Amino acid sequence: MNTVRANVREDYYSYRESGDYVQSPSENAPIIEGYFFKENLMKEMAIRKLNMSLCTILGVLVVGAFVSYYFEMSNEITLNTLSRQVTTLNDENAELQNHLDKLKSFNNVDTKMAQQNLLQKAAKVIEVPAVASNVNLEKKKDLTSTVDWSIGY
Repeated sequence: MNTVRANVREDYYSYRESGDYVQSPSENAPIIEGYFFKENLMKEMAIRKLNMSLCTILGVLVVGAFVSYYFEMSNEITLNTLSRQVTTLNDENAELQNHLDKLKSFNNVDTKMAQQNLLQKAAKVIEVPAVASNVNLEKKKDLTSTVDWSIGY
C-alpha cells in the first residue's frame, strides 16, 4: 500500500474579473508538493516482461496438461474395453474347456470299453415263446378318506 503525503497549492490558479481562470505567475512551482514514491520504469518493465513470460509458460503447461489428460483418458477407455473383452473371452474359454473335458471323458470311457470288449454284440439271437400267466391282480383299497376337508371355519 502506497501512502502519499501531499499538499496542494491553492494559489496556483487565480480568478480574473472577466470570469476565466488564468495561471498565476509562478509557473515553475509544482502544484502538488510532498513525498512521492519514485518510479523505477526499467525495473517495472523487467518485472512485467517476466510476469508475461511466466504467464505464457504457465498457459502452455496448462494446455499441455489438458491434452495429456485427454490422451490418458482415451487410453484408459481403450484399456477398459480390452479388459472387458479379455474377461468375456476367458469366461467363454472356461466354458469351452469344461465342454472339452466332458467330451474327453466320454471318449476315454468309450476307448476303455472298446479295449476291454465289455460291450459285445450277441453272437446269435434266441427267440422264446410267450408264457401265459394266470396271476389275478387284486384291486387295492383306497386308504385315503373321502371326506373333503375345508380350510377355515
